Amino acid sequence: MARYRGPKTKIARKFSEPIFGADKSFEKKNYPPGQHGNNRRRRKTSEYGLQLKEKQKAKYTYGILEKQFRNLFDKASRSKGITGEVLLQLLESRLDNVVYRLGISPSRSGARQLVSHRHITVNGEIVNIASYTLRPGDLVGVREKSKSLVAITEALESNRAGSSSWIEWDGAELLGKFMNVPERSDIPETIKEQLIVELYSK
Repeated sequence: MARYRGPKTKIARKFSEPIFGADKSFEKKNYPPGQHGNNRRRRKTSEYGLQLKEKQKAKYTYGILEKQFRNLFDKASRSKGITGEVLLQLLESRLDNVVYRLGISPSRSGARQLVSHRHITVNGEIVNIASYTLRPGDLVGVREKSKSLVAITEALESNRAGSSSWIEWDGAELLGKFMNVPERSDIPETIKEQLIVELYSK
């Protein structure tokens, strides 16, 4: 499965946000990467540059590559509603993202690995496709044999599970419910989706 495998802290520093989750290295060096860091003279970024940067930020945040991102945008543009918001809603409805939001994994990359290694179920059936799109009412759980996995128990102990208003979490059963597609105001990511729409509209 294709995915970004390069240095994550460097990318996070590029966007001045810990987009991959908590990162001690980012906290120590929360300035742009490069030989001169903050002292480097930087030209004013062009309109295209700002749009491209926002698209890259969204791709890295959700852990998907260009072709898949483009396909999601095309799907969003054909849907009813505001294209940018629909795009974020599609990204948030991915199985790996919901596993992350439920607190089963501390990161989206970790959630993707749990899904691909067949530790996650949807409506009682094992699903190993990270990009699987959930629908309202779908139940996302941990496979019975996987409930004692250290990676999962440690993630749940952080007590971040159920922090999103559009999902419910049953800690006793290790089962979450995808209540509804989130509204834009419910999505905490600081992505300026309109810039992405403008980029693809050229």
